Amino acid sequence: MGSEERKPRIRFKGFTDDWEQRKLGELVISHNAGIYISKEDYGTGTNVIGVGNIYDNDIFDGEIYRLGPVNDEKFLLEENDLIYGESSLVPEGIARTVCVGKNGVGSAFAWHTRRVKLDQSVINSHFATLELNYNIDVRKYLISVSTQTALTGMTTEGYFGVTLSLPTVEEQAHISSLFKQLDNLITLHQRKYDKLVKVKKSMLEKMFPKNGSNVPEIRFEGFTDAWEQRKLGDIVTEVKRTDGNSSAPIMMITANDGFINQSDRYSTNNAGQSLKKYILLEKGELAYNHGASKLRPYGSCFALTTEEKARIPFVYHCFSANEDNPEFLSIILNGKNVERQLRRIVSSGARMDGLLNISFDEYTSIPILIPEKSEQNKIAEYFEQLDHLITLHQCKLEKLKKIKKSMLQKMFV
Repeated sequence: MGSEERKPRIRFKGFTDDWEQRKLGELVISHNAGIYISKEDYGTGTNVIGVGNIYDNDIFDGEIYRLGPVNDEKFLLEENDLIYGESSLVPEGIARTVCVGKNGVGSAFAWHTRRVKLDQSVINSHFATLELNYNIDVRKYLISVSTQTALTGMTTEGYFGVTLSLPTVEEQAHISSLFKQLDNLITLHQRKYDKLVKVKKSMLEKMFPKNGSNVPEIRFEGFTDAWEQRKLGDIVTEVKRTDGNSSAPIMMITANDGFINQSDRYSTNNAGQSLKKYILLEKGELAYNHGASKLRPYGSCFALTTEEKARIPFVYHCFSANEDNPEFLSIILNGKNVERQLRRIVSSGARMDGLLNISFDEYTSIPILIPEKSEQNKIAEYFEQLDHLITLHQCKLEKLKKIKKSMLQKMFV
């Protein structure tokens, strides 16, 4: 291997030496297998890591699950220990490694995992974890020596036979520190994202009437009137507007993201001649995509908010909210109560074109509970702000993950 091949594309200032190749087994001080755990062992004494937890983490901080107190020190972890999975019971976990962090000290490691202590004067444990988990050549080797049996997917000989490329311990420490910072930011935004998703789910349950009630559990100050039951068809007007010469963007509805540009999903325009029949929707109008999805098995309804006009598939049921807030209506129409009603209306499964058997008249026959317009506006604004925060953290999360992926490719040999 030439010297150019043993230097990464991106390095910290002051580091220029070639990286050295070493077998992992040469750097091991000691190793041993984990403790056997039966159902009777579960309790509240000691945090435990098992093979099923390895593929989610690079650093183990002792928050996986617990069992009764472990008194045998040979099964208790110390900082910088490596844990890898011997078993292929969890395919994502095979040939994957975690490094024990400060909060993981004193935890135990379970049967089908093995603890490895490395010579810290030569190799930084977290750096080793990054190489073992993300270096493509290393991953290929580890998977190639995995036997793929339920109990002994990874042998000690196979694991220790992997070749790592190592810079000086000082450079390893710099690299490790960078990726720990990245992982901390990823974890921070992941937690904020998860928390906001839970808040939204909770508010969707509490800010709308349920169990036969006509008032919600939580309301904005100043609103006390009961919500009124109305048939959807009485408060909306069907939209069938078309314009074969329109240059408005071609859009579609997904259950996760609402309206998106069709080009974001498909590389080419697949509408063909039928584009002339596409509905020309205007800002504030709604469309119901009666295609089943895993997230919304009875279709999805959204209001167009991001464009002044859009061309959307003519198979959607489109309508305008006459006097009501369209974004509020979309929240109602994606709710559990409407889903239960649609389940009764849909005559069978999806047709050959993937759409549910439900006409516009059938869809708009459902009754819904709505408050006065000013309360609708407050609720719609609240969920718009919540969605904005969720999207913000999701975007930051995705950006950080891309940065990490890029740096893993460029900072390692």
